Amino acid sequence: MTLQRSIALLSEDRDLRDRLEKHFASERFRLIVLPAPAQVLGVVYADPPDVVIIDLSAQNPAYLQVLKELKQDSYFSEIPVLGLLSEADCGAMSWEQCPLDDFVSLPVNCRELQSRILLSQQRIRRIFDNNPLSKLPGNTSIRHAIEQALGTQRAVCYIDINNFKPYNDTYGFSRGDEVLRMMARIMANTVRESGAGGFVGHIGGDDFVFITAMEHAEAVCTRIIENFNVIISDLFGDMDKTRGYYVAKDRKGVEQQFPLLGISIAVVPVGNLKIQHAGKVAEIAAELKKLAKKSPTSCYVIDRRK
Repeated sequence: MTLQRSIALLSEDRDLRDRLEKHFASERFRLIVLPAPAQVLGVVYADPPDVVIIDLSAQNPAYLQVLKELKQDSYFSEIPVLGLLSEADCGAMSWEQCPLDDFVSLPVNCRELQSRILLSQQRIRRIFDNNPLSKLPGNTSIRHAIEQALGTQRAVCYIDINNFKPYNDTYGFSRGDEVLRMMARIMANTVRESGAGGFVGHIGGDDFVFITAMEHAEAVCTRIIENFNVIISDLFGDMDKTRGYYVAKDRKGVEQQFPLLGISIAVVPVGNLKIQHAGKVAEIAAELKKLAKKSPTSCYVIDRRK
């Protein structure tokens, strides 16, 4: 059963409210007519809607204030807010002062408004899911992509950067961030160049994932490692490169010698019908990465269990 979407409408126009309520009821949307502006935030906080529509055509300052307060709230800022504007206002609007996600000009075309609602929801989900550093899809998209791959001749591959924390602590966060961006670019470009389609995502920190056809998985892993090794020297000073290691403190605060950065890749074929959940894929990958990290150099390990 499809969940009913809820739309909150703030407008003084009774005819508009009645028209939208009639249209959206037939499309399995629940329209919530919001009360006076002073009470809007309380209603939204108590029962967050999927979308908020604000009629700005009357140029009521209180309506604009509601919009700003919603977008300044760290939790509710992800709720798409669409504005209803007169055609004259559309060209003269200062969008920095009016932080809408989208708008529809009056008189309202209900079908257009419905399409813009659905598109704004998808856009907001993409924006909030993407990792802010690498710009790659985040955990929600990753889970969905893995679930879509289950039962197919594809491989879900997890990448971990070896000894990243001591590198980050020693060389600084800006250098560490550049390593992560570099890893994202290498992975995304290599998967795309394989010509097999695929998916790339950033779990967080130094953990990444990509999905590709099983027949191309080893070649993609090999190429990612090769590309990473080519530019690894740019990440260290001359002394560290000469001796082949860098000195940093471990998790206990004890100075140790760490090898230059490498990567471990866990390759999980998901055509096995015994794997029926994304959580199981992650569990197998965790075991494989432990094996890969035992290697002194970058490597990948494939789950070959039947």
